[in-house]
Amino acid sequence: MDGKHMQIGEVAARTELSLRTIRHYEETGLVVPSARSQGGFRLYTDNDVARLMVIRRMKPLGFTLDQMRDLLDATDRLDARGEPGQDEREALLERVREYEKAAAEQVEKLRIQLARAEDFAATLRARLPENEPARN
Repeated sequence: MDGKHMQIGEVAARTELSLRTIRHYEETGLVVPSARSQGGFRLYTDNDVARLMVIRRMKPLGFTLDQMRDLLDATDRLDARGEPGQDEREALLERVREYEKAAAEQVEKLRIQLARAEDFAATLRARLPENEPARN
């Protein structure tokens, strides 16, 4: 990552998160701006954006803020320059595996919900006259 700093508006555009949501994640300690401008504006890096994207992906799967914090802590520690010892590394990897398993289970539940929703929409479509245009 190139170390380029972005203001919160650019980060919001890149992550499709609102300014309010990004500030909330900062208040809860999930993400901390990498720097502040001389005027006190939050400045973020590509690494901060990547962290926000992890959070954004976890949210619709029903993960709590504490779970997000726990996973981010594990990945931060795995990525730290001073690599953890073998026992700690294995414990951290096990935490990540647990989150991967939970995410996969949630994805499967969402697939089932989507299939049911598609079936429902098809049932409604079948009840409509063929030549009637769909209304938006």
